[in-house]
Amino acid sequence: MNKADVIIIGGGVIGSAAAYYLSKRGKKVIQLERDYFCAGASGSCDQMVIPQSKAPNDHLTLALQSVELYKNLSKELGTDIEYVQKGGMILIENEEELKIMEEVTAKQRARGMDVEIISTADAMKRQPGINPDAVIASTYSAVDGEVNPFKMNLAFSDGAARLGAEIHPYTPVTGLVMEGGAVVGVRTPSETYYADTVVNAAGAWAPIIGEMAGLNLPIKPRRGQVYITEAVAPYVNHCVLNARYIVAKHNPSTLKNDHSRKAQLGVGISLTQSHKGNILFGSTREFVGYHTNNTYEGLQELLENAVHLMPGLKEMRVIRAMGGVRPYPPDSKPLIGYAKGVPGMFIAAGHEGDGICLAPISGRLVADLICDGRSDIPAADSFDPNRFDLHLPRT
Repeated sequence: MNKADVIIIGGGVIGSAAAYYLSKRGKKVIQLERDYFCAGASGSCDQMVIPQSKAPNDHLTLALQSVELYKNLSKELGTDIEYVQKGGMILIENEEELKIMEEVTAKQRARGMDVEIISTADAMKRQPGINPDAVIASTYSAVDGEVNPFKMNLAFSDGAARLGAEIHPYTPVTGLVMEGGAVVGVRTPSETYYADTVVNAAGAWAPIIGEMAGLNLPIKPRRGQVYITEAVAPYVNHCVLNARYIVAKHNPSTLKNDHSRKAQLGVGISLTQSHKGNILFGSTREFVGYHTNNTYEGLQELLENAVHLMPGLKEMRVIRAMGGVRPYPPDSKPLIGYAKGVPGMFIAAGHEGDGICLAPISGRLVADLICDGRSDIPAADSFDPNRFDLHLPRT
């Protein structure tokens, strides 16, 4: 019999981090991925580890805890995951945004985040190339950074394998094994695997796995589109977002009267530069089901927004674009914990665009809750999936 302590469904950064931290705690782990690692949101994203984009609540607290793990993660995993704290900026374009960001940063500082609002002149010193006619101020935090999500994902999975985990890519889950209302295993096209706990870390596809256990997970796929340029000389000094993108994420009601295509597509700049020199800029926030294709309309709006804020991008050669879907929960906070009423079913999904930032601490939280039934990670209870009614209505 293929038996383990824990089966993890999903090979993205959340599932792979959970596999590593559970294996580190001595659990026998089987990780199943329907495609290959980074096939979902973890492979179609930017590289930001940017706590200041998080709402000033328990979400931010979790992000700051994750940053502490990131500082030693390359050494721990034995692989350079290209993590660097290069600082982050959120560009502010008008007085309304400035007022909102003043409130947000004040609350973030109260949560222990080192963040400030700086003038346009100071912003341009930190990040040359900003359009002074488009920006009236900016935030800045030295805490923010970036990582190579592909290297991190594979480093977690390889680390788990070294500790004894069984890793099975190209192994889709076709069903769950249920006994007396409890989840006791999973079925794949070729094998059935059994475990005391099954972790649903399937990202945007987590609701599909949830339905197999009679659960209605309030997670929706939300598409993001991104441009990638050729490798160029150092150009992006810091992780760069714009306040409109943050407002759309945390205060969407403020845009309810904005009927522009930019607002409807949730367009932001989300600008980083990779270790090799490629510049990534996006992104959109679109509810279009599981469609991951790029669209002319989306890419056009992204480009216009980006070159308005950073005109120098017009001189860059784009080599490709990509799209992917993020797992969006209604309160913007991930679901991490056991599902009440379905013994053996553990949820670790709903990170939307924060999976890269929150992966290390999420993996540790999964391991704590499964191994100890509790965690000393601050605000851990805030991510309990049972804050929602998870059960499908009976017919």
